[in-house]
Amino acid sequence: MKKSLAFAVSLIALAAAAPAVAQEQHPCIDDACSMVSLIEQGPAGGAPAGATSDTGGAPLHYGAWGFDTAGMDRSVKPGDDWFDFVNGDWAHHTTIRPDRTSEGAFINLRDLSEVRVRKLVEGYQPADAAHPDRVKAAIFYQGYMDEPAIERLDAAPLRQRLAPIAAATSKEEVARIMGRSVAGFGAGFFGPGVNDDAKNPDVYALSIRQGGLGLGDRDLYLDAKFRPQVERYQAYVAQMLGLAGWSNPEAASAAVVGMETKLAEAHWTRAQNRDRDKTYNAMSLAELETLAPAFPWAAYWQAADLGDGKRVIVAQNTAFPRIAQVFADTDLDTLKAWEAFRMTDEMAPLLSKRFVDAQFEFRSHFLNGQPQQRERWKRAVGFTEGSIGEAIGRDYVALYFPPESKAKMEQLVGNLRTALAGRIRNLTWMGADTKQQALAKLDHFTVKVGYPSKWRDYSLLQPVAGDVVGNAERARRFEWNYRRVRLGGPVDKTEWGMTPQTVNAYYNSTRNEIVFPAAILQPPFFDPRADMAVNYGGIGGVIGHEISHGFDDQGRKSDGNGVLRDWWTAEDAAKFNAQADRLGAQYEAYSFADLPNMHINGKATMGENIGDLGGISIALDAYHASLNGRRAPMIGGYTGDQRVFLGWGQVWRTLQRPEALRQQLVSDPHSPGQIRSIAPLRNVDAWYAAWGIKPGDKLYVAPADRVRIW
Repeated sequence: MKKSLAFAVSLIALAAAAPAVAQEQHPCIDDACSMVSLIEQGPAGGAPAGATSDTGGAPLHYGAWGFDTAGMDRSVKPGDDWFDFVNGDWAHHTTIRPDRTSEGAFINLRDLSEVRVRKLVEGYQPADAAHPDRVKAAIFYQGYMDEPAIERLDAAPLRQRLAPIAAATSKEEVARIMGRSVAGFGAGFFGPGVNDDAKNPDVYALSIRQGGLGLGDRDLYLDAKFRPQVERYQAYVAQMLGLAGWSNPEAASAAVVGMETKLAEAHWTRAQNRDRDKTYNAMSLAELETLAPAFPWAAYWQAADLGDGKRVIVAQNTAFPRIAQVFADTDLDTLKAWEAFRMTDEMAPLLSKRFVDAQFEFRSHFLNGQPQQRERWKRAVGFTEGSIGEAIGRDYVALYFPPESKAKMEQLVGNLRTALAGRIRNLTWMGADTKQQALAKLDHFTVKVGYPSKWRDYSLLQPVAGDVVGNAERARRFEWNYRRVRLGGPVDKTEWGMTPQTVNAYYNSTRNEIVFPAAILQPPFFDPRADMAVNYGGIGGVIGHEISHGFDDQGRKSDGNGVLRDWWTAEDAAKFNAQADRLGAQYEAYSFADLPNMHINGKATMGENIGDLGGISIALDAYHASLNGRRAPMIGGYTGDQRVFLGWGQVWRTLQRPEALRQQLVSDPHSPGQIRSIAPLRNVDAWYAAWGIKPGDKLYVAPADRVRIW
């Protein structure tokens, strides 16, 4: 099959693009003390019944030395189409499976993790009194898998929860329903959360953000090219309200979408939402009521149980008055219909087939191009992981994360940190004062590898066998209460934001930490048996990417202690922004054959793009240092530097359906994988030297036009 995604580079646009302002917030998103004894022995009581060390199939392998040479298309010049050179044969012979919207390296590892988790939870024994978390995971999983019972219930669980909405006689009651939805089903115009305080990161603070859009990003409502999506969305709202038994669903859906369009007009853009300075606006509840008086805050606050109201960090402060006014201007029946739709939409995967199919057809098939629903066990795994994921992670690492992987990763991270320190010291555009602060921040980085040093306590989560909807509600209430009760208290810096079985990694600015779950520490990202150059291009690039987030356009705003403050000289900040603007212009110049009217939003993706550029640059330096002055060997006919770049290109092996690409471009802070394989390398001098790329090659960028940040 030919690639479903094609792109072109406008060289004229790249050469002529004027700098543009750019900003970011990282996803894409704790101090790992040694847990070797736990891994060697397994969790208390050993692995669950039915699980073995090879459960879930063999680990993935890529070629004889860590790289899949069979996937290359060597008829392509590296300087004309790097992605095709590295992955072209794979792309031309890969078909996106009908239950997927994309294929690639990340998807392969997620498949592996999913199969392994299935084996775990299906091996859990419901009567295992010695391991209550395993029993709970089994209840979540088996309840979701009991399709006959769910069909018998049909809409009954939904009707029970819609009754208070239908009975509401005032907007104040609707505000209370919105508040209660924080710990259950439904939605609100605003989204509260409990997070580390960006200006006092040792303490948990209450924050609140704009919300209310069922389609997601504001541009989907306001940009004329998305009119087909809005029209189909309105039909979907009517369909779901009809399934829920709501009166006059056609008229109600038109009013709901009209109201959401007004909300979209009030919302900040994705680029604005990334600005960590502008989204930090601390005030009291009384001040919030003065700022946005058209919303019944007291009723909402009490229903959501948001505390004493002495302090809340408001994100999109100028949007709040307008959003509140939309609430005040909307008639009661429309507000109730909106809440009924959002609750139905949210509960649909847990209900009977008619609800499941309706949601799949719109959200997965129409919006993202997925032809076929995923098997029920795959959805059940996702549901169970979302409910009690870290408990499963404890068993996952006991079986699938060897201690040598952790040790080698920690060594790699150390090498990458040393490499970045060297790059900072040698920067020609940064002054001495800012360099000193940057090095101090790097020195304070915390690194977490594999799994948490302290496992989550799920004792207060009590699922009930046979009650899948109720169990979902219990899990949400447990999660909200877990966070809510810590408000104003000390931050638990051992906590992780991802489970060990998650194929991802992240940087947390308030803790100044980089985190690498066990599941990403596998081929093609990391293989202890692979050529180290490929490892540096793969996981080394990922490590460098996450470290670079501490110094991207938003991560750079926090210091080594995670405090949001300006530690840059004005001159150095201006130089940084000038380079970031040039990088944003480069990314915006890419075009997509399947979507000729769509482009990357350079401002919205800035942090991830800086992360990629820093990531591969740091990884290459770290690889050079690892040689300790020795000459890199030739392997497979390729030099060490060439293999680093091949390793980078391999991990961004990606195919996407056009619909999924459209959704990513309008809502995701990451650039598409094919672009990520190419775009940062065009600014790396060593890439040109390694592959002999010259003027006239399609991807060539003149040295003076290459972006150099970290």
